[in-house]
Amino acid sequence: MIESVLSKLGMPAPASDHATEVDGLIFYVHLLMFVLFVGWFGYYLLALFKFRKSASPRADYVGVKGHFSSYAEIGVAVVEAVLLVGLAIPIWARAVDSMPTADKNPVEVQIMGMQYKWNAHFAGLDKKWGKQDIKFASGGNPYALDASDPAAKDDVTCIAGELFKLPVNRPAVCRISSMDVIHSFKLPAMRVTQDAVPGMTIPVHFVPNKTGKYMIICAQLCGSGHANMSGYFDVVTNDEFEKWYAEKSKAGGAGGSFE
Repeated sequence: MIESVLSKLGMPAPASDHATEVDGLIFYVHLLMFVLFVGWFGYYLLALFKFRKSASPRADYVGVKGHFSSYAEIGVAVVEAVLLVGLAIPIWARAVDSMPTADKNPVEVQIMGMQYKWNAHFAGLDKKWGKQDIKFASGGNPYALDASDPAAKDDVTCIAGELFKLPVNRPAVCRISSMDVIHSFKLPAMRVTQDAVPGMTIPVHFVPNKTGKYMIICAQLCGSGHANMSGYFDVVTNDEFEKWYAEKSKAGGAGGSFE
C-alpha cells in the first residue's frame, strides 16, 4: 500500500534493500503530520468558538490558574528526550556502523561532482586505487590520478554522461566528493542522498536489488546549470558487471579526459 501511495505522488519504484524502509518512514512521518494538522486545526476551531466575542464580551486578564500546561510541556520534553536518546541515536549509530565488510565483496566507487556533471572512478582489476595527488587535479582529471603510477593504469574512470554499471544484489559503496561547489548526489530509486562537499570524501552504501537503468541527479542548487546536472548508472547481473569491469579496466583509465 505504501509503495502505491508514494508512486501516485511521483516517487519511483524502490530499487534497493533499504528503500522500502525509507518509504515506510516517509509515509508514517507524513501520517503523523496529518494527524497533528487535524488535531491542531480542531483546536483552532474550538478556540474560535469558545473564545468568540459573544461568549466572552469582556477580556479576562487573569488567564489559566492551573499548572496543567506546564506539566504537559515537561511531559512532551521528556518524551522527546527518550525518543532521541533511546531510539533515534541508537538507530542512527547502527546505520552508520553498517558499512559493508570485505567478506560481503562490496563494489567501491568514487563519485566526483563538478559543475555540471557526475564522474565515477573504480579501482582496476588489481583492486588497487591509483595514486592520487591534489597537484594533478584538473577538469580533465578530477580524481587527481597520477598517470605514472602503475596501479592507476587499469583504473576505471567513467566520464560525464557515460553509463557506468553496478551489480545487482551486491553492496555498493559510493565515496562522494566535489571538485568545486557543494553538490548533492541523489539516487531517487535507491533512496540515497548525500551532499558532495569540496575537500571531503563521504561514503554512502546501499544494495541494488533490481536490474535496470537509474538516474543520478543533483539535489543541491549549484549554479546556473544545476537543472542539467544528471547522469545514469546501470544495475546488471554480476556476470555482466564483471565483463564490463574487465573491459574498462584493460582499456586503462588514468589520465583519461573528463571534459
